Amino acid sequence: MNDRMTTPWGEFAPARFPEDPRERLRAWDASDDYLLRHLADQKVPLPGTVVVLGDRWGALVTALAAHRPVQITDSYLAQEATRANLARADVEPGAVTLLTTQDPPPARIDVLLVRVPKSLALLEDQLLRLAPAVHEGTVVVGTGMVKEIHTSTLKLFERILGPTRTSLAEKKARLIFCTPGDLKPHVNPWPHTYTLPDGIGPASGATVVNHAGVFCADRLDIGTRFFLKHLPSGSGGARVVDLGCGNGVVGTAMALADPGAEVLFTDESFQAVASAEATYQANKLPGHAEFRVGDGLAGVPAGSVDLVLNNPPFHSHHATTDATAWRMFSGARRALRSGGELWVIGNRHLGYHVKLRRLFGNSELVAGDPKFVVLRAVKE
Repeated sequence: MNDRMTTPWGEFAPARFPEDPRERLRAWDASDDYLLRHLADQKVPLPGTVVVLGDRWGALVTALAAHRPVQITDSYLAQEATRANLARADVEPGAVTLLTTQDPPPARIDVLLVRVPKSLALLEDQLLRLAPAVHEGTVVVGTGMVKEIHTSTLKLFERILGPTRTSLAEKKARLIFCTPGDLKPHVNPWPHTYTLPDGIGPASGATVVNHAGVFCADRLDIGTRFFLKHLPSGSGGARVVDLGCGNGVVGTAMALADPGAEVLFTDESFQAVASAEATYQANKLPGHAEFRVGDGLAGVPAGSVDLVLNNPPFHSHHATTDATAWRMFSGARRALRSGGELWVIGNRHLGYHVKLRRLFGNSELVAGDPKFVVLRAVKE
């Protein structure tokens, strides 16, 4: 998309990351526009420390760069998009501070702008982490599309920060207004730890640690359960990648089955990679592991990997897309050595076998049930 975003602070052309000229999804939406117009129309003062939580692709901090905001995000891709969008807008280096959801937050927050995330758990965790820096004079405004803001969202703001109300909807977007009140300390329930049941291969009885926002944080999802029962055996000290690792249970299962394996856990979510590292350490594994936040296998040398295990997402926030899976499969083919294998778990209806045949020239069904398939592709 080459649409330009017009704001009270100027006109910008933010893009997603990685940039793709065929991409039809914009880097901002009506909720970003609504928030920026509200700040200008109401002449909301933006002194002190302005924190923007959950800025999807950096559109908000790019528009507000003159106020030197702090961006907090769980997404490596969002952070890279922000860097590119700030450079595109000729924003001076250092005008925007980029933090992750795992970094210590600012000690004091005077304006808190929240782009409501898809995960209510991530919102809870982040509000609890930021609450000690909020004071009675802090301006708190949230934003999101109507379908993203629920009664539970508003209750969360109210429980952690103070009285909360919403605006009228405009272009299917809505604002959240929260007035910090009696800011009592709360216990943060995250991360969440549980033990896997028996009967699921080498991961039986393993400990899993989930930071907030990681998919299926309180239990083992049925797709991963099926994958764990059908993982390859006899890796023989191979270089293995848990691609899109989430909580790291798949890579940990491979390490449990073969302590000699070298496992790389990688994900674009800072919360996910922190979860994977905690899961690996909780199981006291003696082998070698590496934990990397990034864009799939970008940066991994070509022909350096023996086995890639992948459960690709098919949503980007609320949009359904196969772009992420395609990038993951392409990156795996480049990183694999000749004879190396990509194993994929996916919903049967997604038709991943078609993509794998186009990329690898082959695709084998390893296992399947009415909902899921495990596929194997070999780099020739």
